[in-house]
Amino acid sequence: MTRLVNRDRSLEELEHDRWSVPSGGETRLMATVRELRGRPIGGLTVEDMRLLIGQNVGLAHLLPLAVEVLRIDPLAEGDMYEGDLLAAVLTSSAEVWSEFPALEQKVRLIVSELADVPPALKGQVDGFLAP
Repeated sequence: MTRLVNRDRSLEELEHDRWSVPSGGETRLMATVRELRGRPIGGLTVEDMRLLIGQNVGLAHLLPLAVEVLRIDPLAEGDMYEGDLLAAVLTSSAEVWSEFPALEQKVRLIVSELADVPPALKGQVDGFLAP
């Protein structure tokens, strides 16, 4: 069953976990991830979700939101390429999908209804749909 997500709260609040800046500094990617974790999840853009999901951050809260976006626009685009949000979702591990089987079924339906799979997504789609 998909849990209800409080869109006014940040991942930090939802997960009760505030990340501090490492003493040795951090990469730009990790600084961005840390900053995004402090924003209300309802205000995250497609690109924000793509980046966080691609880093396996906040999946329990972000995958349901991403699926909502993908239902409307399966090829929703962040800053990379058409369908990059779907690509991030599809590359989530099998362990993730075993925790969220209802979401997996929704993603399978979305993918199965794609008329034309862009070449950039072909590998991820085939891998996700493989038995």
